[in-house]
Amino acid sequence: MIVKDAIVEILKREGVEYLFGYPRNPILDAAAAAGIRPVIVRQERTGVHMADAYSRMSSGERLGVFTMQDGPGTENAFGGVAQAYSESVPIVVLPRGYARDVGNIRPNFSAMLNFRNVTKWLEQPTVATAVPDAIRRAFTQAKNGRPGPALVEIPRDLYDIDIPGMLNHVRTRRFRFGPDPQDVAAAAAALAAAERPIIYAGQGIHYAKAWPQLQALAEMLQAPVFTSLAGKSAFDESHPLALGAGGLTSSKQLHHFLKKADVIFGVGCSFSATEFGTTMPRGKRIIHATLDAADLNKDIEPELAMIGDAALTLEALLEELRDRLRLCPHGRRDVGLQVKAIKDEWLTEWMPQLTSNATPFTPYRVIRELMLAVDIDKTIVTHDSGNPRNQIVPFWECRRPLTYIGWGKSTQLGYGLGLAMGAQIARPDHLCVNVWGDAAIGFTGMDLETAVRERIPILSILFNNSTMATEHQSMAVATEKYRSTDIGGDYAGFARSLGVWSERVSEPGAIAQAIRRGIAKTREGVPVLLEFITERSSKRSVYR
Repeated sequence: MIVKDAIVEILKREGVEYLFGYPRNPILDAAAAAGIRPVIVRQERTGVHMADAYSRMSSGERLGVFTMQDGPGTENAFGGVAQAYSESVPIVVLPRGYARDVGNIRPNFSAMLNFRNVTKWLEQPTVATAVPDAIRRAFTQAKNGRPGPALVEIPRDLYDIDIPGMLNHVRTRRFRFGPDPQDVAAAAAALAAAERPIIYAGQGIHYAKAWPQLQALAEMLQAPVFTSLAGKSAFDESHPLALGAGGLTSSKQLHHFLKKADVIFGVGCSFSATEFGTTMPRGKRIIHATLDAADLNKDIEPELAMIGDAALTLEALLEELRDRLRLCPHGRRDVGLQVKAIKDEWLTEWMPQLTSNATPFTPYRVIRELMLAVDIDKTIVTHDSGNPRNQIVPFWECRRPLTYIGWGKSTQLGYGLGLAMGAQIARPDHLCVNVWGDAAIGFTGMDLETAVRERIPILSILFNNSTMATEHQSMAVATEKYRSTDIGGDYAGFARSLGVWSERVSEPGAIAQAIRRGIAKTREGVPVLLEFITERSSKRSVYR
């Protein structure tokens, strides 16, 4: 079996059904011949983003795989791999490399050298017989421990070389480990004694599928729960103890309970310091449960810690707490009522924005109308960076796991489109929505044509305020003198030219009907872009 066919056979045994990529890489055609569908993008970064979302939708059980050519293909993919690395997403990347005799000669771009700091694992086999083992290691490393991209760069002169003997590849699996029982006992004692505990849940809950255990712990402790951006939807946000997700923007109830807490229990999270996350207040006792020991004492110093899979950690903690709370029950029974009272107050403050009839209208009016129009349990939403993320995160209420793709440790414009398309391929029975702005479409908008050509019926919600709103503060002089942050375009017209069903909406009374029409078109298998003309600046739900 020659190398390219061996690679494809390994992909099949790993359960790969879609191969995201851009020509020219010989495994694209070999995969098609073997029944794996190639999904060809217009720009490599978007393809990596699609693989990223595809992995997320199965909690990493089915990995997204991306492949591309040497040189410009590998260079263009760098940003997408860097984004997946920052968000700890397991993907496998298979670039074609330059031939072995010129691979290390300047200026040829080496993935082996240049992707070293944005991958969890990378290899460059130099003989044909080493390729199957390298691919096996890539899948194993991507799946186990902290998720992340694994890359194997295969020199272009290896693909047609024969590998003697039988291919013995067996599908790789994920292994789990639990925390030290002594650490669990110490954490349980601290939580049982806490007067005002709060739970902070990260995306480790998603990868461990620890959703029921998280809810059980919250209810046992009567502790309110908030999530990181990537952890959003790990806890039912209609639950009485839900505070929503924290980022640059958050809910009033989240701020209130975080400020009042005496113990913060972070589970499935890294506690990474980022301006796009929640800043933990000083003076709190912190318990940190994470899969990766490298997270410990990185940005905060926890008093107690547990290392292990989030589900196994929570199960051990629940068992330990049952006995402790049976002997010494806590008196926290009205927490849900407190959450509701502050939430109602907060929503009352924001209702003028959410229902505004002003023209140009607020993005919040669009977000509310979108929530009212969709089947929330069968909808997967993501966002782009900047204002779209800041506006939707506090107000979009998720009820089921993996119905929101949140992110924010790196914030590349244009990320959301590929995420929505990858999610749609992974979950064709869901409505997949990307909420982005007029700056983001400038980065990846041509890949709307990919949605048309590859028959991916996503719904794109575009906020057009004709400006780079988040850049005004840092470019006040440039904007005043040279209009440097002014941007514009007829994006609905642009999308229509690519075959996307689109509308441009400028009147608030037309928002709901346009959204309903757009959803109906996606059910016909047609990708949709709805362009909403919004105000140039908007109030933000910021509590610090």
